[in-house]
Amino acid sequence: MTEWREASLVSLGSVERGRSRHRPRNDPRLFGEKMPFFQTGDVKAATLHMTSAGQYYSDFGVAQSRVWEPGVTCITIAANIAESAVLGRHGCFPDSVLGFTPAYQPEDAYFVKYLLDVHRERLTNAARGTTQANLSLEKLLAHKFPVPGPATRCRIAGVLRSLDELIENNRRRSWVLQEMARAIYREWFVHFRYPGHGDSTLAPSPLGLIPEGWTCGTVQDMVELVKTTVDPGSVDPATPAVGLEHIPRRHLTLDAWSTAEGLGSRKSVFAAGDILFGKIRPYFHKVSVAPLDGICSTDAIVLRPLDNHWGQAVMTVSSDDFVAHATQTSNGTKMPRADWKVIKEFPVSLPPAEVAQRFTVVVRDALQAAELLMFQSRGLASARDLLLPKLMTGQIDVSSLDLDAVAEGAAA
Repeated sequence: MTEWREASLVSLGSVERGRSRHRPRNDPRLFGEKMPFFQTGDVKAATLHMTSAGQYYSDFGVAQSRVWEPGVTCITIAANIAESAVLGRHGCFPDSVLGFTPAYQPEDAYFVKYLLDVHRERLTNAARGTTQANLSLEKLLAHKFPVPGPATRCRIAGVLRSLDELIENNRRRSWVLQEMARAIYREWFVHFRYPGHGDSTLAPSPLGLIPEGWTCGTVQDMVELVKTTVDPGSVDPATPAVGLEHIPRRHLTLDAWSTAEGLGSRKSVFAAGDILFGKIRPYFHKVSVAPLDGICSTDAIVLRPLDNHWGQAVMTVSSDDFVAHATQTSNGTKMPRADWKVIKEFPVSLPPAEVAQRFTVVVRDALQAAELLMFQSRGLASARDLLLPKLMTGQIDVSSLDLDAVAEGAAA
């Protein structure tokens, strides 16, 4: 620890506010397809590199903001306090996000990200005391952190970054698997180009032209609504518990959950393979397949697909068309909720059992591969979280760490 010292972030680089000058901030003229506009939620959602933005600026929006270079560390100071991610592409962000630009070596962007991860609770406490928690640039720069020399900073950032990049790679592979399943779904059930389709003809139906031998139905013909609820206090405290905050947007693989310990109100019961559909603000597109048994918020609709139709049910309920229908028919203004009594009547064309079963095999194979990647990533994240505070405080000598052994053990 002899090379470690107490220092502020400005000893490693510059820290500046993001920029969004125009008012009102929701002026439609600001938005388009020109440049990613990253906000606090985008920073929080990123594992390491931030590349996905919820909104994009137009030329007008870019002109009143600032375009930041990749490699800047983005730090939230409002809403989600002290969350951080390294910018993975050119983009803009508002003044609720700070940008740290390294002065000495690019690796310091990652070192600062991990430094903030370790000290997030301390920084969050510093942000309290007002009606709305706000860290402020001044408060952040007033903090001193333990900082080693440049070579050690580079090695520490390299070790932790390697684990996070493995996680990011797994997520990209998982996304490709799901996109493949979606593409096959469109081929089979929208364009009717399924194996053997050349021998069939299209016939008129209430849904339009569909292959002969197919029938018209609704979503409720493919799934069973699970109504079972339970008092969390009556189950094993270690039982997986899923809140709406755990269900990812537009991603079928559920990769986060907590436990039943300490939960109060009754929860819905689900089993591995069930579909969890977030019914509050359905436009958030929170639809995932459960990888294990557990309990969840009653604000999620639990659907159990029938065996033959499992694949079609999963892909239909998670489709843009179904989510749009749930959004358009939802009840409420501030907190709209999807109504199962309405959305269960969503029309679908049902294939013969052989086609439905073949499609289920395709989707199960893809999603099981994605689940395996998810569980590997959880192991890697656990290893990272274990190493993080020890490396960032000098308790572990990074020069003696065998990263290959750590990664292999975590992914096993």
